[in-house]
Amino acid sequence: MGSLLKLVNSVTDCADDALAGLVACNPGLRLLQGHRVVLRADLVAIRGRVALLSGGGSGHEPAHAGYVGKGMLTGVVAGAVFTSPAVGSILAAIRAVTQAGAAGTLLIVKNYTGDRLNFGLALERARAEGADVQMVVVGDDSAFATLKKAGRRGLCGTVLVHKVPSPCPLPAPNPPRLNPICPPHAGTLGLSLSPCSVPGSKPTFRLADDEMELGLGIHGEAGVRRMKVLPADEAVETMLAHMTDPSNGSHSVPYPAGASVVLVVNNLGGLSCLELSIVAGAAVRCLESRGIHIARALVGSFMTALEMAGVSLTLMLVDEELVGLIDADTTAMAWPNLATAPATSQRQAVPAPKEGPVIAQLETSTGPGAARVQLVLERVCSTLLDMQDKLNELDREAGDGDCGHTHARAAQAIREWVHAWPPPAAPAQLLSALADLLLEKMGGSSGVLYGLFLTAAARPLLNRSDLPTWADAMDAGIEAMQRYGGAAPGDRTMLDSLCAAAQALHALRSPGADLLPVLTAAVESAEAAAEATRHMEAGAGRASYISSAQLLQPDPGALTALAAALSDGTAGPGEGSRATSLAQTKVQV
Repeated sequence: MGSLLKLVNSVTDCADDALAGLVACNPGLRLLQGHRVVLRADLVAIRGRVALLSGGGSGHEPAHAGYVGKGMLTGVVAGAVFTSPAVGSILAAIRAVTQAGAAGTLLIVKNYTGDRLNFGLALERARAEGADVQMVVVGDDSAFATLKKAGRRGLCGTVLVHKVPSPCPLPAPNPPRLNPICPPHAGTLGLSLSPCSVPGSKPTFRLADDEMELGLGIHGEAGVRRMKVLPADEAVETMLAHMTDPSNGSHSVPYPAGASVVLVVNNLGGLSCLELSIVAGAAVRCLESRGIHIARALVGSFMTALEMAGVSLTLMLVDEELVGLIDADTTAMAWPNLATAPATSQRQAVPAPKEGPVIAQLETSTGPGAARVQLVLERVCSTLLDMQDKLNELDREAGDGDCGHTHARAAQAIREWVHAWPPPAAPAQLLSALADLLLEKMGGSSGVLYGLFLTAAARPLLNRSDLPTWADAMDAGIEAMQRYGGAAPGDRTMLDSLCAAAQALHALRSPGADLLPVLTAAVESAEAAAEATRHMEAGAGRASYISSAQLLQPDPGALTALAAALSDGTAGPGEGSRATSLAQTKVQV
């Protein structure tokens, strides 16, 4: 639903404050003193040329003030939010460009009653003063099947008229052209998932959580149909089918196979960039399937409706001349840095690079060695899955509450991999394969950290796998995590338990080292270190943004590292008395 909360200084001054901020950040713009009017700073450049003025209610930013500049509008007259601008301000803008030496003035107005009346009255008064003024009323709405007396509403297609005003030559006919026009053979249709709210007011309409509305206006006016939320591909197909439906009469525009169009995918204000790109891709594919050539595609926020979460599609039939006008340079800040090339979903992908040298398999993938590896991995996975809810609970105190889900996803991926293919028994190949699997399936920073650890740990084990080399592998993995992750022991992370275990494993470098006591000591050290994180202040990760007074439980990352590296599924944090049993299990498998 639309939010009543707005980041403004006051409801009454928000339009003025917005224009002041726009001008403050753009040296090519100037405010007209005493009026809600934005003009080009270089008005002298329009001497002897036709001035283009547009405008309307605020709340549709960047329309219209974002399109003031060389190659587009000379000036803009703004009203309050969703309110037509004052006649006096429109007249002042006409006088300003006339006195600057303009050869005439073209008013570009969206087809709404208030805009037609206010701009029309200002035009009549300006003509009475001897000014050469013409007005065109833009109606590009493709929503309604019946031809209402009011005509088609003015929507995002108006922005294309700002760039391509060629259908409206001067000198002006008398009386001015009042029938709604649109860019040559153009139509626009909107689709929304939520309403918006004018500052200080309630939402303009209501939608259920599973509903979307087709064909609504840019102020929240009713559309033609409410329907259940559709996937993006289906939603776009529905929009384009409606826009081109012959039964819509004058509101539909035929786009035959072989036609060339400009496509505008317009964010109505609250749609994420992620969704907008998905919709754009769907529109390109849908048009291509109809045999339509997309000469240019504009994707972004062009004419919004405050924070409405929705999108509109505009299609304009073009020829080579119109494409040239679309491509022409402009200094208007809101016009995109548009690629002068067609849009297509058929761009050839860059070939994937060849993989690096594969680590040679040092042992067979079957037999006792592989069976032992499979048993260890299965026990690690069982432990992580059993801990899922507890880890999520711990992570909610210091993170985003998904630590258990993340590690369960990794455990499930390892299980499926082990059941589908006998895991390699060669240590280096095994660790590298696990690194690849976690990087692909686990996600999040944990997946990368484990990938770093396993990748680095595999290197010392390429040609040797004696006890001292395993200690070297542990150190190499930890060093890689520290180098790229930025954490250190004492920062309340998984490194606390891993470093404690690694310190104990250094005993493997002693001649005649006995594996069982060393593993027992490593398990006990790791458990104690994981429990000790309960009393630490976080120095890295999301938890570092949380007050230490709120961190009352052990770090979930430290517990998962303990489980992943040392657990057989029977020992839990704080259960050091089981360490000997755990170590014995490790020796057996």
